[in-house]
Amino acid sequence: MSAAPDASCATHVDILLVEDNHSDADLTMRALARGGVGASIRWVQDGVEALDFVNGTGEFAGRDSSELPKLVLLDLKMPRLDGFDVLRAMKANERTRPIPVIVMTSSNQRRDVAECYRIGANGYVTKPIDVAKLSSMIVRVANYWLKFNQMPK
Repeated sequence: MSAAPDASCATHVDILLVEDNHSDADLTMRALARGGVGASIRWVQDGVEALDFVNGTGEFAGRDSSELPKLVLLDLKMPRLDGFDVLRAMKANERTRPIPVIVMTSSNQRRDVAECYRIGANGYVTKPIDVAKLSSMIVRVANYWLKFNQMPK
């Protein structure tokens, strides 16, 4: 599991976790490790870092951008560039469009849910307040998208 961005890191990533809250990111990474998901995880703290990572630009300019994550877990409310903008950019780009993007947020606003699906989210999950329920949900989401979902080759 990775914490802070490091352009020299290996390029293979199963899950790109886009989350500005350190506690939520830590909980997510621990849940995935304890749940036996067996995925390599890269954590970035805002939308700018997320797009830089998938595009191999900015602080990730040395990264092989042909190595795309298999899954993006995306928070909506973040500084610099929010999750809506990240989702729009990823789904507008033919190269990144196929990557499943699951919005994981505390917002259960109908307009947020509708907008995310309108612009291409593959899933929308409201984070439960209960830590055990949240951990279980994270593992189930990751297992489905990494182990059961079939992607085009």
